[in-house]
Amino acid sequence: MSRIGVLGAGGRMGAAVAAAVLADAALILAGAVETVGHPAIGVAIGDTTIGVDVAALAGISDVLIDFTVPAALAANLAAARAGHAAIVIGTTGLRPEDDAAIDRAARDIAVLQTANTSVGVAVLARLVATAAAALDWDIDILDLHHRAKRDAPSGTALMLGAVAARARGTTLAAVRDRPRTVAPGGIGFAALRGGSAAGDHMVLLAGDGERIELHHKAEGRDLFAAGAVRAAAWLAGRTPGRYTMDDVLGA
Repeated sequence: MSRIGVLGAGGRMGAAVAAAVLADAALILAGAVETVGHPAIGVAIGDTTIGVDVAALAGISDVLIDFTVPAALAANLAAARAGHAAIVIGTTGLRPEDDAAIDRAARDIAVLQTANTSVGVAVLARLVATAAAALDWDIDILDLHHRAKRDAPSGTALMLGAVAARARGTTLAAVRDRPRTVAPGGIGFAALRGGSAAGDHMVLLAGDGERIELHHKAEGRDLFAAGAVRAAAWLAGRTPGRYTMDDVLGA
């Protein structure tokens, strides 16, 4: 049975992840942590209480699950490396330097980093790659999230854009934020924020006289927690390297 440690357990996603681990008879909740001063510290969760020592938790965990903030990533990766624990990273809003830090950590431990832990979104990404490679149509990616979400476009929207760009043999940096007057075949984004939407994404491929719309609608956070736990169970015992949700799905 794999031992899973949950980082950011006092947040909405962290709490959902911890609950998903507890509900899985094949997994053990090794422990959970929060930042110093967080009101959730000391709260009982399963057979343990929420603490603050990430390094200690890494030392007794097979896999850590991290839904915290970019500012905490470097310390969380260092703790995982020191404790020889694999890590699933669902934190969004990462910067290039964060990606570089993940690459360095992946030399020593197994790391699965994704902007979205939904298995449905992983399948959507496969469909987007197939469509983008086959069609030179315009692509626009729309994301809708709750009013409190800070990043726009969402990490998932940017991930889907990167998938489409790679399928066309280019990079997202060369085609994002396009004006409406761009030449055909570009990739654009639109972000909506309001209410309590957990996360909707649509990829629109528009040609002359026809279009394809690929949708994924999240109905709550539990599906992201379930995907993260599935990813952690899959990641346990893997050799060092960088992995994705597509790897979890398999061929």
